[in-house]
Amino acid sequence: MVLEPSVSFSSTPPPAQCTRFNFRTFRWMQTMIFAIEEINRDGKLLPNITLGYKIYDSCSTPHQALRGAMELVGSEKDSGVEGQTQSKGTCYGTVPVVIGDGGSTQSLVVAHFLGVFHVPQVSYFSSCACLSDKKEFPAFLRTMPSDFFQVDALVQLVKHFGWTWVGVIAGDDAYGHGGANIFANEVRKLGACIALHEIIPKNRAQTAISSIISKIHSSGARVILVFAVEQDASALFDEALRQGLTGIQWLASEAWSTAAVLSTPKKHHHILQGSMGFAIRRAHIPGLQDFLLRLHPSSTDALADPFLIPFWEEVFQCSLGVQNEGQEHNGGGKPPCSGAEELGSVKNIYSDVSQLRISYNVYKAVYAIAHALEAMRSCVKGKGPFHLQTCPDVDSIQPWQLLHYIKQVEYLNSFGDETKFDENGDPTAMYDLVNWQLNPNGDMEFVTIGKFDETTKVGKQKLQIQEGVIVWNGNQTQIPLSVCSSICPPGTRKAIRPNFPICCHDCVVCAAGEISNQTDAIECVRCLTDFWSNDERTACIPKQVEFLSFSDTMGITLTAISLIGSFCTCVVAFIFSYHRTTPIVKSNNSELSFLLLFSLTLCFLCSLTFIGRPSEWSCMLRHTAFGITFVLCISCILGKTIVVLMAFKATLPGSNVMKWFGPAQQKAIITLCTLVQVIICIVWLVVAPPSPRRLFPRESFIVILLCDEGSPVAFALVLGYIGLLACLCLLLAFLARKLPDNFNEAWLITFSMLIFCAVWIAFVPAYISSPGKYSTATEVFAILASSYGLLGCIFAPKCYIILLRPEKNTWKHLMSKAATGKF
Repeated sequence: MVLEPSVSFSSTPPPAQCTRFNFRTFRWMQTMIFAIEEINRDGKLLPNITLGYKIYDSCSTPHQALRGAMELVGSEKDSGVEGQTQSKGTCYGTVPVVIGDGGSTQSLVVAHFLGVFHVPQVSYFSSCACLSDKKEFPAFLRTMPSDFFQVDALVQLVKHFGWTWVGVIAGDDAYGHGGANIFANEVRKLGACIALHEIIPKNRAQTAISSIISKIHSSGARVILVFAVEQDASALFDEALRQGLTGIQWLASEAWSTAAVLSTPKKHHHILQGSMGFAIRRAHIPGLQDFLLRLHPSSTDALADPFLIPFWEEVFQCSLGVQNEGQEHNGGGKPPCSGAEELGSVKNIYSDVSQLRISYNVYKAVYAIAHALEAMRSCVKGKGPFHLQTCPDVDSIQPWQLLHYIKQVEYLNSFGDETKFDENGDPTAMYDLVNWQLNPNGDMEFVTIGKFDETTKVGKQKLQIQEGVIVWNGNQTQIPLSVCSSICPPGTRKAIRPNFPICCHDCVVCAAGEISNQTDAIECVRCLTDFWSNDERTACIPKQVEFLSFSDTMGITLTAISLIGSFCTCVVAFIFSYHRTTPIVKSNNSELSFLLLFSLTLCFLCSLTFIGRPSEWSCMLRHTAFGITFVLCISCILGKTIVVLMAFKATLPGSNVMKWFGPAQQKAIITLCTLVQVIICIVWLVVAPPSPRRLFPRESFIVILLCDEGSPVAFALVLGYIGLLACLCLLLAFLARKLPDNFNEAWLITFSMLIFCAVWIAFVPAYISSPGKYSTATEVFAILASSYGLLGCIFAPKCYIILLRPEKNTWKHLMSKAATGKF
């Protein structure tokens, strides 16, 4: 019995001829033959069964692939390369299973056709994820992992190195389109962006590829994935070499990640060194190299193999001059072969068994079919998988029956790898991460720097990388940075650029009061109320507490002015005390003058209570002390003014008004006026006392600590009462301004009250509009200005006469001035 698995390696039934001989495909074909002969020779797996084969070359075109598949399934005519051995049973003209095709585009066409007849198809190199659709391709299986898993590995690689601006260049076929589209979609889910997505045309026109290289230049992407077969990738790199494109970290899809056609020419070394990509697991197949090198045109089966002659002529660039298909083959003008050529003397892709990856897939595909046949032979009658639990007839195997058994294959091969197919007909996905590195001899090596295992348990990393052995593009020691925009440092946030992908952004410094303490922050975080951002906008620090303190310049200045004012008042009091017997002191009611000087001293000193950190006691003290001391001061001035007016009236004949305004009455007036203010302050402190309050100005790094008035009404009453007394005093002094000169204090009081009222009228709007501690400073300034006004206007002229013009400080002079009306 002879079964004929067929490998549609890259294919055409005669008389079609491929335009270019492919050494790699020829090696895959020989690997299939090796595996079949190994199974037949061993006899343990399939005793009494001999496997045969028919081989067609699809020439990497869908048309020829379909033609070969139709020839294999629908005709009993022998064609292509055939090997079969007779045993007990029947030799079939139509094959029950097809191995191939290599390319995804060709496999799509073949799988559509074979699926109709349920003929199992096992591909060794077609990785398009689209072929996992069992509704569309029910008879398709493969030993090559789906691109879905390869893309998953590539996405994990992009994530691992933090690349967010990646370019994708795909081949114009099912493999390129499918893989590149899945990759682009998955990368976007990570938050990364596709810098460019270009297609290499099948005709590989230089203008189109040149345009792609130009777009790579302009995109700014440093990492480019080339998801294409090696022929398309080679055309791209040739153009990149011509235009001098360097500094790109190339990511390789599995189709060219270990391609000798790209790594062997040294012209590509300086642009491809450091490239990374995923390759399927490789294996060393014992005896395969000797099997590959056995070929020679003089062997007995040379004439039966239509591929051997073009292979030999291509390897040695000579002509065998044999006839083929009835026509003399002249070898295209090549010199004749000597017949002494040996494959072992030539190093090329065909004889290189250091990277047996796709060849290993071919090997596994043959053994998977053999194990399926073995399972069919082992079927127990009455326990079969088909209708009524029947078993297949091993002497007349139907393709759909073999398909069922291939799907159930599960075994551990001699290399320790498990071979089985999932519900989509896909194998377990395991990849080696390879890095292109130059060895000391200047040759390119594929160094395994990690692996990707899709079967990794949940919670563990599928991708494992040995960081220390990676060589980056151009021997860089650091990971290439591929981002559309620079990484935003702490203290900034990402601001999306309009009409640009999400990965393109500007780094905007966080606003005052906001921070970001990580790189690439999407938004800044506002600090809590009591905190503010530091200058770097990376941390929240406590806000500066602002109040009118004794340590800042303004506080020191006001303190000095206050102390100078109180000192001057004390000096005036000393002068008045020392010259208390002189006429000018006696004529101006010395008792009230001393009381006025005492109250002025308190007014100067009470301003100090407004300076310093506000507390509950200082807030209550500052406002009440201010209100009471100023009322006491104004009351004294009011008393002096009333005395001046009454003294003038007392000089009129028959008047005894002065008995009602003697010293006791004056003191009573002052006490009564002051008591009213004391009562207002007591009620204020009981009902709603002033207290410290923290203000948080918007968009400010300070906390304003000040005294809240507590009750605005009480504060207004205190100021209003002072204003009322001041206005009354101003009115009376104005009425007494033209009295005889020995009562000349009236016009001094008039000036002092004018200054006092002007200061406090200006104070109200200034106090309301001043921010923070400046409102307190305004109040202190008003206190000091009005106090200096009273001290200067009332006492400065008198001190001038006492100290500098003593000749005027006599009763005679005062009485004479009274007669002339001048002071």
